[in-house]
Amino acid sequence: MTQLITALLILAFSCSASAWCIFSCNYTKTKHPIVLVHGVGGFDTLLGVDYFFGIPDELEDGGATVHVAELSPFNSNAFRGQSLVEWLEDLHATEYSGDPAVKFNLIGHSLGGPDVRYVAAVRPDLVASVSTVGASHKGLDPGIDAAAQAIDSVTGIASSSAAQVFIDFISFFYPNDDPVDWLANFNAVIGDGPAQFNAMFPAGIPTTDCGEGEYVTTTSHGTIRNYSWVGSDPVTNVLDPSDALFGALSLLTTERNDGLIWSCGAHFGRVIRDDYRMNHGDEINQTLGFTSLFETDPKQLYRNHANRLKNAGL
Repeated sequence: MTQLITALLILAFSCSASAWCIFSCNYTKTKHPIVLVHGVGGFDTLLGVDYFFGIPDELEDGGATVHVAELSPFNSNAFRGQSLVEWLEDLHATEYSGDPAVKFNLIGHSLGGPDVRYVAAVRPDLVASVSTVGASHKGLDPGIDAAAQAIDSVTGIASSSAAQVFIDFISFFYPNDDPVDWLANFNAVIGDGPAQFNAMFPAGIPTTDCGEGEYVTTTSHGTIRNYSWVGSDPVTNVLDPSDALFGALSLLTTERNDGLIWSCGAHFGRVIRDDYRMNHGDEINQTLGFTSLFETDPKQLYRNHANRLKNAGL
């Protein structure tokens, strides 16, 4: 009798585990691989810390194939976007034997948002979807933008050799050896830079400040789905040292923002939400996971989005 009960318990546990795995182990299993793209000053892994902290593992645990791009930490969207094109071409050729059926679900944070839009425009054959998170599509919050321009007009910091030397010094510690260009990076997010980029690559960008862009971009290589989300709370966790920075920057802001990016200005394609209780760092589960206790775990947002892509056949 004891053996029968034991056998039934083992069978019940196995069935439960299998049922759970059917739901959990395949929850993020998209048709096409996911590629995460960092923003300004970003990286894949630096000093043992992931830029998208804990997110690749979370997605892979649910069945997704995930790659993390590593671009120049400081440069223009055109430069970084072209570097991303070349990186994807190499990945496609080496990991997927150049199979034309394989595309990528691109997810870009901050300056990485315009980067992935660049790829969708120039190599649509490589792209299944474009998703942006807290992206600088229309630059920084207008108040921060105005302050940055005022400081530059007085100090000339954007074009100063001292600033470039400092950026070169910081970049020395990065594993990526792509060229860095502080002035090009500054112009990518300040003043007319974002508007000029949007004029060249308008797909998915709303025509009104707080509207939505086209959900689907039609190209000669098929369709590309467009999505975005962003936070709207600069200070979310007193244990996170970066909250002090985003809180201080928010004193300059004039619009609802994540501590750096104007929430409405981050709209792109289908807007999932623009009012998460998250700041610019929380959107990538930084610093080290110290995010709001009163909001969805950032890792869960990426899981949910991967499932959304999966259900869309992507």
